[in-house]
Amino acid sequence: MQVGLFSEHHPEVPVEVVAQADQLRAKIRQYDHEYYVLDAPSVPDSEYDRVFRALKALEEAHPALIVPDSPTQRVGGAPMATLMPVRHHLPMLSIETETDISEQGAYNFDARVRKKLGLLAEDGDIEYAAELKFDGLALSLRYERGSLVQAATRGDGEVGEDVTHNIRTIRQIPLQLHAGAPDVLEVRGEVYMSRPDFERYNARQREQGKPTLVNPRNGAAGSIRQLDPRLAAQRPLSFFAYGLGQTSGWQVPATHEQVLDALQVFGFPVCRERTVGLGAASLASFHQAIAAKRDQLTYDIDGVVYKVNRLELQRELGFRSREPNWAVAHKFPAQEELTILDNIEVQVGRTGAITPVARLQPVFVGGVTVTNATLHNQDEIDRKDVRIGDTVIVRRAGDVIPEVVSVVMERRPVDTQPYVLLEAIRHQCPVCGSHAVRLPEEAAVRCTGGLFCAAQRKQAILHFASRRAMDIEGLGEKLVDQLVDGQWVKTLADIYHLDLTTLSGLERMAEKSAQNLLDALQASKQTTFNRFIYALGIRNVGEATAKDLARHFGKLEALQAADIEVLQQVADVGPVVARSIAEFFAETHNREIIARLVQAGVQWEEAEGRQASTGLLEGKTFVLTGTLPTMSRDEAKERIEAAGGKVSGSVSKKTSYVVAGSDAGSKLGKAEELGLSILDEAGLLGLLAG
Repeated sequence: MQVGLFSEHHPEVPVEVVAQADQLRAKIRQYDHEYYVLDAPSVPDSEYDRVFRALKALEEAHPALIVPDSPTQRVGGAPMATLMPVRHHLPMLSIETETDISEQGAYNFDARVRKKLGLLAEDGDIEYAAELKFDGLALSLRYERGSLVQAATRGDGEVGEDVTHNIRTIRQIPLQLHAGAPDVLEVRGEVYMSRPDFERYNARQREQGKPTLVNPRNGAAGSIRQLDPRLAAQRPLSFFAYGLGQTSGWQVPATHEQVLDALQVFGFPVCRERTVGLGAASLASFHQAIAAKRDQLTYDIDGVVYKVNRLELQRELGFRSREPNWAVAHKFPAQEELTILDNIEVQVGRTGAITPVARLQPVFVGGVTVTNATLHNQDEIDRKDVRIGDTVIVRRAGDVIPEVVSVVMERRPVDTQPYVLLEAIRHQCPVCGSHAVRLPEEAAVRCTGGLFCAAQRKQAILHFASRRAMDIEGLGEKLVDQLVDGQWVKTLADIYHLDLTTLSGLERMAEKSAQNLLDALQASKQTTFNRFIYALGIRNVGEATAKDLARHFGKLEALQAADIEVLQQVADVGPVVARSIAEFFAETHNREIIARLVQAGVQWEEAEGRQASTGLLEGKTFVLTGTLPTMSRDEAKERIEAAGGKVSGSVSKKTSYVVAGSDAGSKLGKAEELGLSILDEAGLLGLLAG
């Protein structure tokens, strides 16, 4: 390559710069295809970002290099005034829906096809292709000489809307096709939003106080029809190709299956859930298999689609009105239905969360009769404006708990009132009567009677017995279930009054195992103040906070007497944590159970809680990643904290050191990006030694 020469197409840009930009674009297209289409990335995110930044810097330095199909142009341009109409070169026709949702629907379709072709029983079975019917927005993508030039919605089948500006933001859709693409290629497919992406997007919107999406399908359709592509770029959209429109300069394959294989070679994502088989029995089998795994898919479908596989036969079968004779949509039972919300009741969970539950007039949805549905929390009730007496849309998918999706506002009775959970339960836990609160930064309403509340009893015992708390070996989930369900343990302190006769009489509990548990219970009575605080299971109080509280207060009486203002004087204890602690100790039931634990013999060295650290690592924050040669993570954490340091679970600009062992993960990569100090075990030991 000769320095100083200029490109024929970009006369103001040196040839070597044009070549460098082309190489960077090719790399990014490869990385995008691996990540978004193949789900098999070959490089870490940091390398992708490095290549992307390099291309962006080149284009900013040489604006003439910027082309519409550059990966840097996916972020979205200026807002559109309106969506322009697009006439399809070949109509985007709809597919007939088979009304019989049983396996007989497959046989009905096969019978119609055979009759249309004049086939007799002895003429053999027809070869069919079967695939999924996605619940998204149909789209037509037009490529000329391998570059995306236009994207349009279905519209009325003849005329759709130009949405190219938004489609460019979807990374699963190639802007430039792989080598060998036809002169003209129109690809038909579906834009959709996966359920995990939908949930993550809505969670982020709620955190920021912004509007959420009703469901994945509306999210996909609304995103594509945005006038501002920058808004569309923020929505996590995906795409599956499933057919052809107009083509030119290409020998179209003989079968539909081969068409899909070719589209995959050109760089399009094609769903793997498809098959080719002979006769109606193969279609019925596919319908049954997909129905069984429907709820394990990460995206919504409402049925499957059958197509005659050979394109020559498709042409022979032709169309009737606006539907092809060679294809049909075989639906599944509806997953959403209308019913009336008769009442709202509450349930108390194992962690103390008080959850509102809709009591519904019985409705058949998703294959079963539904009478209850979750309302999640007060924020969801407010967002959907759900009221007693409303007509609501209920969704049920497989084994997922039924959910109230939205309200049909035009059917709302005139005398309904907004539902306020705390007021409805009079600020008291319906199970134990303890005070119910909602912390400022939490969506859930919670019972404060953690150690006392029967609904939380099992979870409280399991946490109390866990290794980092009281470390009671042998007190596992199945045994706790037996003890609580059999009424042997009604409060946390009761575990210290168990005897050999009771324990050895339990299912799968030999006398030796029972004695081992009694020994473990006895040993757990000698603990440390910070472990005891952590074992109480106070909301928002983890191990590190428990240690800070133990160091600061030293005695249980001082901790119990502290108000919110005093608690905030402890390092890293803010208003939310302080309120959780104050609410916990303000509950008389919790204090009584703590007193009973002490009476049962639980004790600790209170002075130990106030022991001073060496101070060598005071003010330093560490992140541990990978496997260290001689120390476990717990040991490394304890030694860092004993020297006054803090151990965090995530890397940020505030991190002082990242301690990396073998098989270090993404935390190491992020630390390198941020230019942080990275230590091995020897380096950590050196710091600890001063």
